Amino acid sequence: MGREDILRFIGKDDVQVEEAPWGPNEWISRPGLTDAEHLMLVRVNMPPGEAHAFHRHPAMEEIIYVISGQAEQWVDREKQLLGPGDSAHIPVDMVHGTYNAGDDELVFLAILSPAVLEGPALVDVSEEEPWKSIRSQRPLKSD
Repeated sequence: MGREDILRFIGKDDVQVEEAPWGPNEWISRPGLTDAEHLMLVRVNMPPGEAHAFHRHPAMEEIIYVISGQAEQWVDREKQLLGPGDSAHIPVDMVHGTYNAGDDELVFLAILSPAVLEGPALVDVSEEEPWKSIRSQRPLKSD
C-alpha cells in the first residue's frame, strides 16, 4: 500500500485477512493499512480446539477482549476463563496464551502496542518448559 492507500476509516471490506495456525486474523489496524504507529487491532476467529499457544511479545503489550465464545486465557502462570465482555491485559514481554475452551468459535479482539517496533513481534515458547506442560498442571479457577 502506498501513502495514498492509508485508511482513516476502515470498512468491513478493507480488513486484511491473514491465515494463522489458530484461525483467520482480521487486521483492522496495522502499519500499511492505517497510519497507526502506536496501536494495532486484530479480530481473531478461533475454531473449537484451536489455540494461540504460549508466546510473548518482547516489545509490545496487549489487551484481549472476548466478543463471543469462551477463552482459556493465560497471563504468565495464571489462567482464567473469559467470556463475552471479559478482557485480559498482557504486559510487555510476558508469556501468555489463548485457547478456545468452548464448543463454538472464539472471537476476540487483540489490541497491541506499539505498532512499529524493532526486533521480533512474537516469540513462541510453547515447546519450552514450563509452558509445554503447565496447562495439565492447574485446574481453571471456575473448576
